[in-house]
Amino acid sequence: MTENPFFRPSTLDYELPPFAEIREEHYLPAYERGMAEQLAEIAAITADRSLPTFENTLVALERSGELLRRVDAVFRNQSSSDTTDLLDEVEAKVSPLLAAHHDAIHLDRALFARIEALYRTRTELGLDPESLRLLERRYTGFERSGARLGEAEQARLRELNAELAALGTTFQQNVNAATRANALVLDSAAELAGLSEGAIAGAAENARVLGHEDKYVLSLKNTSGQPELAQLTDRSVRERLLAASLGRGIEANGPIAIRMAGLRAERAALLGHPSHAAYVVADETAGTVEAVSALLARLVGPAVANARREAAELAAAAAADGIGEIAAHDWAYYSEKVRQSSFQVDAAVLRPYFELERVLRDGVFFAANLAYGLSFTERPDLTAHHPDARVFEVFEEDGTALGLFVGDFHARASKRGGAWMDSLVEQSALTGRRPVVLNNLNIPLPAPGEPVLMSWDEVRTLFHEFGHALHGLFSDVRYPLFSGTSVPRDFVEFPSQVNEMWMVRPEVLANYARHHETGEPLPAGLVERMTAAEGFGQGFRTVEYLAATLLDWAWHTVPQGEEIADAEEFESRALAAAGVGVDAIPPRYRTTYFQHVFASGYSAAYYAYIWSEVLDADTVQWFEGNGRPVRESGEVFRRELLARGFSRDPLESFRAVIGRAPETEPLLARRGLL
Repeated sequence: MTENPFFRPSTLDYELPPFAEIREEHYLPAYERGMAEQLAEIAAITADRSLPTFENTLVALERSGELLRRVDAVFRNQSSSDTTDLLDEVEAKVSPLLAAHHDAIHLDRALFARIEALYRTRTELGLDPESLRLLERRYTGFERSGARLGEAEQARLRELNAELAALGTTFQQNVNAATRANALVLDSAAELAGLSEGAIAGAAENARVLGHEDKYVLSLKNTSGQPELAQLTDRSVRERLLAASLGRGIEANGPIAIRMAGLRAERAALLGHPSHAAYVVADETAGTVEAVSALLARLVGPAVANARREAAELAAAAAADGIGEIAAHDWAYYSEKVRQSSFQVDAAVLRPYFELERVLRDGVFFAANLAYGLSFTERPDLTAHHPDARVFEVFEEDGTALGLFVGDFHARASKRGGAWMDSLVEQSALTGRRPVVLNNLNIPLPAPGEPVLMSWDEVRTLFHEFGHALHGLFSDVRYPLFSGTSVPRDFVEFPSQVNEMWMVRPEVLANYARHHETGEPLPAGLVERMTAAEGFGQGFRTVEYLAATLLDWAWHTVPQGEEIADAEEFESRALAAAGVGVDAIPPRYRTTYFQHVFASGYSAAYYAYIWSEVLDADTVQWFEGNGRPVRESGEVFRRELLARGFSRDPLESFRAVIGRAPETEPLLARRGLL
């Protein structure tokens, strides 16, 4: 092996990882050395015979694990955005090792004793607010990780954490494999009737890349619904496409979901909580299971009633085609027909106005300049993790360098579905590092030579994920623990959802929504009609989301010892009991490909999107009605909330912007639920 590039800090600008030097074989040795180094650093802290101080304990802990932090940031992104068989093997090996490493630190009695001694005298230490919060959060983190358990309980906790880590990795890899395997292969372009010429050409190119010469392939997105369902005129093809999506991972991941739910329930009981949901939400802004349940219960009835009204309109449209009852694979298709007839909106007509490069530069970046004064310069001299990914340097209004933004916008077989943000380098005044953040999307590549045209939803996703990127870029904290998006799950989606507002802001929309061939602006009134049409679809979207949320909630409110025999049967009963068992509206994610909750950090926290949307809707209303110029409002939002990370209570940051506690009415109005 050549010298491992992870073994030394990067010498590139902003410590961007040296991707040109990194090879697959570098990861495992770097992980092994990184974990060993951090444990040695922890041992040095506990071996110190002097009395514990903030500097020799808390600051030393914050500084520990530099090598591990470097390799983990790169690997987490690489294994998600461009994986290989070897990387899958590394991930399977490393996941339980990382769980054991976390336990080795957080179950270290000597280390916890030092932290606890400081915590007990915290009011006498003269700490500044961020340092005091670091002490309090570290103390809470160790307690929640089992530091007070006895030897036997800690031994069982280690076993639970290791098995859960391994199962989560297997679940994720099963989903990836099933998503690839269930791609719909079609023999002729005629079967794709209803799709645009560009989309059909893209399906042919996708087939070629995947080894299906002279055929057409529709690869699956991560959600239950597939975007092509809105255009495909052949009902049997729609049915096959949705069946392929809904059938992912049933045999492989059903038993894993059951096992993980049981292990999580046991772990929660070990840590003193009645369920995994109770354990999770105790450290979120929601605070209690009752608070989450109350919000969800308030939404279900109006949302289902709204969806049933929409279904009646769809049934009338379907009757003209001789269809007596709307099935799940019909909903998107007839929704599009109703939008076209009632609102004069055709989603396919919008695509030519949303060319990726223009949306990015004249939309997303333009809005960031409008609200925050940022500017962006592409850096082709800096190498990213994949040839498709691009690096941009970000500058303040006065020209001061802020950080790097990496954009990896395109779908490929080696990338998991969905869209997400990662931090490759986290901002911290303690380490002197500035942020390097990354957005991953899954926009299909067109046929060679064709422009990258986006759907309305893909444009929204680009603005959304860039909201996460801004959260990371604007971080201005001292300690790595608090950097950027390191906030509770039910708060982290809030800034990204707020950033979606710029998508339809008149001055932003007029700047980017232009026909890619003629340069003509989006026709007047089309956005207003599109917004009205979206209002028509809120019933479906809210029920689809709530079904997934309540499914997550059902899996993770199961008490220890409750036996679950079959995942599909459990899912069906849970949806019916929650009042969202609508046959024609599958949950946004079914159990067996619900990566958020079985392979990511959203277990018992998928409610976070709607909880965060309460804050989002309230904040958008504030932006639009506070009487300040946009730039001034943006500065307040940045200074008081985005820059703060987790260095203070997130709801305190919200109140510092809005001037009061959040209210639910703006969300209910947005969703048509008042």
